[in-house]
Amino acid sequence: MKFRISFLLFPLVFLYIFLVSCRKDSASSRVPYVYVNIQLYPNSIDFIPTSGWVYVTGGNRGIIVYRMTENEFFAYDRTCPYDPENLAARVRIDPSGVIVVDTVCGSKYILTTGYPISGPSKSPLLQYRTSYDGEVLYISN
Repeated sequence: MKFRISFLLFPLVFLYIFLVSCRKDSASSRVPYVYVNIQLYPNSIDFIPTSGWVYVTGGNRGIIVYRMTENEFFAYDRTCPYDPENLAARVRIDPSGVIVVDTVCGSKYILTTGYPISGPSKSPLLQYRTSYDGEVLYISN
């Protein structure tokens, strides 16, 4: 009888622990979906130098486009994944040019990967697909 009761309680305890351990940070998948289909010309009117970045209108709260090498680009939504419902939670590039910071929660992310390096966030920035043909940079989801 004791074995049967403890066998039945185990799944309930596990479920309780799982639900209690869920926090805001599981929100990276909750960054609101916004259709993105952008074309940039990083060698002319939308100039982006190598190891440089620009803010672009689009996505949920704007997009950061980072040019790592001549042909490699990364695009991240500016919505902080720690608390995407907070309208003030918008990441920006710090003066170093390689760290992205949310001044609301204090989370910091590395621009080359989008992953957090400090602060309460455990989720990476929402990343968009990029494709570059040597002239046009396509950003989409």
